[in-house]
Amino acid sequence: MDEGRTISLTCRVIREGRSKARALKSGQAISFFGGIDPESGAVVEKGHEIEGKAVSGLQLVFPAGKGSTVGSYVLYRMAKVGTAPAGLVLRECDSVIAVGAVIAGIPCVDRVDIDAIDDGDEVEILDGAVRVRKVKRDHP
Repeated sequence: MDEGRTISLTCRVIREGRSKARALKSGQAISFFGGIDPESGAVVEKGHEIEGKAVSGLQLVFPAGKGSTVGSYVLYRMAKVGTAPAGLVLRECDSVIAVGAVIAGIPCVDRVDIDAIDDGDEVEILDGAVRVRKVKRDHP
């Protein structure tokens, strides 16, 4: 049983900073332009596995970004209106997500083994590391 166990994961820092929050994990790439409503922070992309869930104040864990370069400015807008994720944890960060994280001031790391993180785990981004506290699951 993993409950309560803390693991440390290596990463590459894209935008330094520290944040600690519950993980919202997706196994699918995310587009911030057209895929997330910046006013509510909700994923609005039709058919996305986390459609309808809000990313606000959470550690958003996902494999990669996708879509238009306008996505950088959507992240910036989200930070300004208070709907941005607490942090971004990716397998591979592209330039759109990187620029968005930098201009929005959102901690961002990549080259993370996101398979080690489950939805709902407590994730802390520290400069140069990701710490994950496994939480109890209601399912096997």
